[in-house]
Amino acid sequence: QVQLVESGGGSVQAGGSLRLSCAASGYTISSACMGWFRQAPGKEREGVAAVCTGGGRTYYENSVKGRFTISQDNDKNTVYLQMNSLKPEDTAMYYCAAGSGPRPYGISWVFDAYYAWGQGTLVTVSS
Repeated sequence: QVQLVESGGGSVQAGGSLRLSCAASGYTISSACMGWFRQAPGKEREGVAAVCTGGGRTYYENSVKGRFTISQDNDKNTVYLQMNSLKPEDTAMYYCAAGSGPRPYGISWVFDAYYAWGQGTLVTVSS
């Protein structure tokens, strides 16, 4: 019932910027949380950023703090991830997810419950 569609991925040089978008259907994003996850080759999936309670609370993985910003447009039912000062280590497949109950997991975080996942958008950062 819940569908998420990501867009905005691409290839960029180190230091550049990208903005990812996730449009939700069948789910009101302000009702719980929306998050961005990423998985790089040979690495475990990790939470990048999340926004909850209609934008009232945000969560970030440590390595992206100060560089990435998650936000949402409740009228458009869309969540965004503004990525600035991109580094090669940011290269990964980025996935949007709807969920609830963020909790620590290693140096990042996970949701206690997941309602839907997008199919992902690839971000490639070259040096």
